[in-house]
Amino acid sequence: MKYFFALTTCLLIIQTSNAQLFKKEKVTYDANSGRGSTDNNLLRWGYFLGINNYDFNFDYNEDLRDIYVKRSPGFSVGLIGNLRINEFLDLRLEPGLLITTRELYYSQTYFQGTTFTSSDLIREVKSTYIHIPLLLKVSTKRINNFKPFIVGGFSTALNLSSNEENPNDNTNGQFRTTKNNLFYELGFGIDLYLYNFKFTPSIRGVFGINDELVRDENPDSPWTSNINTMKTRGVFINFTFQ
Repeated sequence: MKYFFALTTCLLIIQTSNAQLFKKEKVTYDANSGRGSTDNNLLRWGYFLGINNYDFNFDYNEDLRDIYVKRSPGFSVGLIGNLRINEFLDLRLEPGLLITTRELYYSQTYFQGTTFTSSDLIREVKSTYIHIPLLLKVSTKRINNFKPFIVGGFSTALNLSSNEENPNDNTNGQFRTTKNNLFYELGFGIDLYLYNFKFTPSIRGVFGINDELVRDENPDSPWTSNINTMKTRGVFINFTFQ
């Protein structure tokens, strides 16, 4: 329901601002009380709301059936700090809170020669990230009230839901992941200049750099022994207000 509400709100904003966006006259006092465009400020601030969709990318030691990842849309919220370098370049810091859930489904081939139940084939991975990306934003020249851009950079995330230090492992139903993770990110979006604020929808891919799997004590564990690396990948759809 919260995702539907967020999307509905953003659609209403776009619809009610339609006349402002498509008129040829440039908006020159967005969110700045008539004192000129905020694009000329050295520092700018804002916030974002969004939807995330996380996945895992596995590399395997043996050719068994892939582990299926059931993804669920998650929620993102955070702040923006923007440092203007020049007309086309900005350095951006976007600390945020990201919540997501993934479920892993194992094939029975992983448990050959062992006794298992149906619950052993499923592992739920809940993640609550404090996500801090440092991004370089490369924009085109502004066209009326539109300004497309691409963005890329690196990020780190602290997983508050990590059970890395839990002494129990999958034999006790605990699928463990690392607490600290690194990513690189690439995306694109468009700045929409409105009279009272600048609204920016964007889409961004996030790709894990480090292996996030904490392996079981048993080196022959059916849950972790065949996994060489497990790295996060995902998609962010963000709606930014400045």
